[in-house]
Amino acid sequence: MSWNSVSRSVISTYLFALAPLAAAALWGGLYVVSKWGFDAVPPLTLAFMRVVVGAVALLAVVRVTYPRRQFSRRDLLGFAALGTAVAASLATQFLGTALTTASQGSLITVLTPIFTILLGVTLLGERLSARLVIGMAIATAGTVVVLTGQYRLSELAGAATAGIGMLLVASATWALYTVWGKPLIDRYSALETATYSCVVAVPILAVFVALEIATTDASLRAIEPTPGLVVAVLYLGLLGTAAAWYLWYKGMEYVDASVISAFFFVQPVVGALFGAMVLGESLGSRFVLGGIVMAVGVYLVSTTRAAA
Repeated sequence: MSWNSVSRSVISTYLFALAPLAAAALWGGLYVVSKWGFDAVPPLTLAFMRVVVGAVALLAVVRVTYPRRQFSRRDLLGFAALGTAVAASLATQFLGTALTTASQGSLITVLTPIFTILLGVTLLGERLSARLVIGMAIATAGTVVVLTGQYRLSELAGAATAGIGMLLVASATWALYTVWGKPLIDRYSALETATYSCVVAVPILAVFVALEIATTDASLRAIEPTPGLVVAVLYLGLLGTAAAWYLWYKGMEYVDASVISAFFFVQPVVGALFGAMVLGESLGSRFVLGGIVMAVGVYLVSTTRAAA
């Protein structure tokens, strides 16, 4: 193999390994998009709309780029487990967000990479190197510095217990979605795994919507499809789901779940940055310092494989 081909292979690997960074950036924009009318849609209904749009987009791409598959019983159960995990994550995320504030949600988001590392080590047997631990600790510290500059930690004390609990479940189930996806990604592809898990989540969330309508005063007829709401749902479905879920899993074709989990720290930082650029919100004095510290931690974790 020539030196040029080796170089191209290395560059390609690093570019795909950084795909989760793009996913986290897309998720960071969700806070800004939510200002465009999410309050007009009940939380579980919004989660359902998001997944439907994402599933349609992903399935259309898979039908063009991949042949029809014959899945084993084990793989069918695997996709069902992934779809259930991600449906639970979205449902608890949206319900928890409705019961808490942006600051509380952002602070709890920091726990997602921790859950992912623990599950990656216990379920996949991933190696917990010193470089990874140090990088995660630095990234956590940097993200907390950014968030404490934007929000008040004291707000957690007044949070609704149910909302905080749901956000914790959302973090844990997203970690499960990340870790459980690794074997299926290795057997098929990132695109197929993201697609079929998203398709499975659609009927599960449809049941949640029915329960939401039956147990609350929510009504689908009360939803007004304003241009802002349509744009918001399309962003959630096409970018926040179809593109982001694929990019998240794409990174796992090249690195461990524990490694890509570090990119999750970018999400609240990008959210704060988008809020400043689009909504004119002020950045805290600790934003730059915390962002630099976080970036150092993410770099250490993302280069763990190369350094091993």
